[in-house]
Formats: sequence, C-alpha cells, structure tokens
Amino acid sequence: MTDGSTGDDRIVVALDVGGTGMKCALVRPDGSVAHAERHPTDAGRGPDAVVQTVLAVAEGLADRARAAGSTPVACGVAVPGVVDEAAGVAVWSANVGFRDVPLRRLVGARLGLPAALGHDVRVGGIAEARLGAGRDARHVLFVAIGTGIAAAHVVAGSAAVGAHGAAGEIGHILVRPDGPRCGCGRPGCLEAVSSASAIARRYAELAAGTPPDPPATDPVAVPTGTMPARGAASAADVAGRAAAGEELAGRVWREAVEALADGLATGQALYDVDTMVIGGGLARAGEQLLGPLRAALHDRMTFHREPRLVAAALGDEAGCLGAALLALDTLERR
Repeated sequence: MTDGSTGDDRIVVALDVGGTGMKCALVRPDGSVAHAERHPTDAGRGPDAVVQTVLAVAEGLADRARAAGSTPVACGVAVPGVVDEAAGVAVWSANVGFRDVPLRRLVGARLGLPAALGHDVRVGGIAEARLGAGRDARHVLFVAIGTGIAAAHVVAGSAAVGAHGAAGEIGHILVRPDGPRCGCGRPGCLEAVSSASAIARRYAELAAGTPPDPPATDPVAVPTGTMPARGAASAADVAGRAAAGEELAGRVWREAVEALADGLATGQALYDVDTMVIGGGLARAGEQLLGPLRAALHDRMTFHREPRLVAAALGDEAGCLGAALLALDTLERR
C-alpha cells in the first residue's frame, strides 16, 4: 500500500499479533498505510504480559496518529487461534497463550475507541479479497500456508466465522489416511503433509536414510555452500533443491503439491469460489508452487468450475490491513 495522503484525517490503529512478533500500522480508510512498525510479542512472558504489550503499543500508535494531525477512529486487532469475533474474545491460542481473553473490551477501554477483534487468517483473507489479489472476485478462498495451513472463505468482502469461531480450518481436511500424524492428533491431515513445517520434516526423515545425489554436472545449478546440511533443510531449501534437480527434494515437493491439490479440490467442492489466493511463507516459492498446483487442481476438477489460482499480493501487510478493515466495518454497523 502507498503512503500518499488522501485528505481524510481519519486513521485506524491496527495490530497483527503473532507468537514472536506484532506487525502494527496506522491505516487510512482507503487501505493505504500511513505508518508501520514492528514489536516483539515475547509470548514466553505469558498471556498477561502480551496483553499489556498489545495495549501499550495500540495506545502509542493512537498517540502518534494524533501528534501527526490524524484522528484515530477505531482499533482492529488480529490474533491467531480460536477467536469469538462477536464477543470480542481470544478464546484459545497456542502461539500466544491466550485463553478467553476479552481483548476487544480491553483495547476499547484503553484507547477510548471502538475496537474489533479478528482471526489472523480471516482478516488476511478480507484484505486480499478487498485490496489484494482477490479484489476482482466476489467469492474468494484465501489459503495461508506456513507452519500450519488455514483458510478464509470471503464472500462480498466478509469472511465466514462459523458457529464456533473455527471456520476455515482447511489444514485439517483428511488427504492421506495413512499419512503422518497431525498436531491435532489425527493422521493424514493436509497440514501434516503440505505445510512448510511438514515439507521440512518429511525431507529430513527421507534424507536420513537416503544417500545424497551425485554432484551436479553444472556447478551453477547448485551453488556450493548456499544450502544447509541435507537433513536440516527448510521448506524453502527443499523448493530450491527441487528446482535444481535434486531427486529427493523433487519427490517431497511433488508429494506436498499433490496433497495440497487434493485439499483445494475439496475446498472448491465446498465453497465454489471464483478465486483461490495462496499466501503464507510457502507462497514465496511463486510459480514453482503455483504452476504444478494449478495443473494438479485442474486434473481434479469434474463438474466443478475451476477457480483462478493466484499468489497473495499484500504479503505480511495483509493482517494489519484486514484488522483495520474489520474495525471500519464495526464503525459502519454502529
């Protein structure tokens, strides 16, 4: 988003709270960012300390906006885990340690402003649907692929929450009944096969029992010293090695893409969207992921319309932008 002034002095305080860091911004009503900053979450200090940091950072941003001549009108906060958006409660978050934290009320009281609380992936989906890669579509499925996999189904700019605040858990679609055990306890979930962490884990397991490939004939294809030891590779390393022609990495990458296509095909059967927007860390692989994923998804379509499959456009700004949009929606409903 650009920093250009729009002549509207209203500003929204927005925070995207993660387990290790908080992305924070002052966002104008048109979605442009007036100011951005980052702070450590330090979740190891405990949930009470994290809440105090959130409140202090939000208050500091509001003060900064006023000092710059802007008028804070609302605050939006995005958090991971299970979120009761209607009640404004962070019900549960493994990454941050929240348990039934009434964060919307606490933020609103501290700032003296209307506040909104949203799920990090859902607000990211709202931002991508309204301002990003899905802005030309009415029905969007935003899929974030990182340590885990989650999705947001956005229709006309609004994301479905679900009866219990847990809509969009596409990472727990069963894709490989005999596959690795997921963190949720069940074997074969999409997240256990196609997330970034699952790709790295699968590669390490196979590499431990597989001799390395012979040296490349083209020394430029696999530059010496640019990748870590074979068993310590990240998902990005696996993608790079697959692109360079390493057989083992190629196998792991293909397995992940095929399983992801199965999960997205199920998602299309359920949601019938115009556009699927792929975000999260794994999306940084670009066409190395999207090219084979489009082909695999195409092969799985029967009578369903094939969705347009695109990379997310907003990067790690999406959470803050979506939190701001959610807060503006709250204002409109008042």
